[in-house]
Amino acid sequence: MELDNIARLKLLLSVEGIGPHKVLNLISKFSSIESIWHCTYNQLVSVDGIYKALADKIIAALKNLESFKEQTKRELDKLFKIKGSILTYWDEDYPAFLRKIYFPPVILYMLGKFDKADIDSLAIVGTRQPTPYGKKIAETLTADLVNNGLTIISGLARGIDSIAHSTALKNNGRTIAVIGSGLDVIYPPENKNLFWKIVENGAVISEYALGTKPDAQNFPRRNRIISGLSLGTLIIETKLNGGAMQTAEYALDQNREVFAVPGNLDNIKSEGPNTLIKKGEAKLVQCAEDILIELPVKVKRLDKKQELKKNIDLTLFEEKILRVLNSTPKYIDNIATECSMSTSDCLVNLLSLEFKGLVQQLPGKMFISV
Repeated sequence: MELDNIARLKLLLSVEGIGPHKVLNLISKFSSIESIWHCTYNQLVSVDGIYKALADKIIAALKNLESFKEQTKRELDKLFKIKGSILTYWDEDYPAFLRKIYFPPVILYMLGKFDKADIDSLAIVGTRQPTPYGKKIAETLTADLVNNGLTIISGLARGIDSIAHSTALKNNGRTIAVIGSGLDVIYPPENKNLFWKIVENGAVISEYALGTKPDAQNFPRRNRIISGLSLGTLIIETKLNGGAMQTAEYALDQNREVFAVPGNLDNIKSEGPNTLIKKGEAKLVQCAEDILIELPVKVKRLDKKQELKKNIDLTLFEEKILRVLNSTPKYIDNIATECSMSTSDCLVNLLSLEFKGLVQQLPGKMFISV
């Protein structure tokens, strides 16, 4: 979109009481953004959502177009200096899934680029202070999903978000970060290196103008974009009032899939996902396959880990042990009991599986499958 019309969009969005939805209503009513500058007061109030006082504000704001053109040119010059770009709702490269949500952003600032493969994407969000269990699950599921061709969407926050982004990159996958500040304001600051790695292997996007600080009120609004870009949203550890629950709510409103990893009942960070599962609003997830079978994914690459397991010869005892192990640590005596084996025999087979790369031993004679 040309500079003049980007300036017009930014001017409309600057009017108190005007958001993306009302901008789309106005342009739909008058056929083009330029036509709004020639409409009358009576024509404005005929638009859905435009009440009398708001029409007065719009008419007053329309007189400031020249100053907004100058302001917009300065901002775009700064954006282009950091090799950024701008997308509007009407541009061909605007994400198709995002267009379908109730109030899509009409302007997106972007570093990096979208790819056709990003249509197969999943949002992964959760607490900023995950437990060791949450970290392990986030890493395992993200790696498996990336190896099956999914782009990972998240919010660059501390905790689960950062783990999802970094794990996607470690597995040579694509990832997209949606942030709640301007592209020139990296938050949290310790994610600066991660930010630029994402730019190189995906995109960082924001609907906020350059220079916008990461104020608390920006993040709930940002969350609708995270879910809106994705086929579904996976929740890993969050309190009932956590931001990840807002993302899940947006996903449900947008008719997207919601998935949740169950957690310990005595952990407050399990309340969010456990409640979503209990209410039937999220599918319980134990492995990546639980997600993949629910999504209309067009491209699936071979899961290298599963293929590796197929090519490893296992004894009957080793197969028995693998059937009772998962990503939740289990004590050696409990594994032996479940497998009807002596502790010593079980330990020999566990060590054999560890050499084969299928089991990991943790402190305290605890084991998990990998």
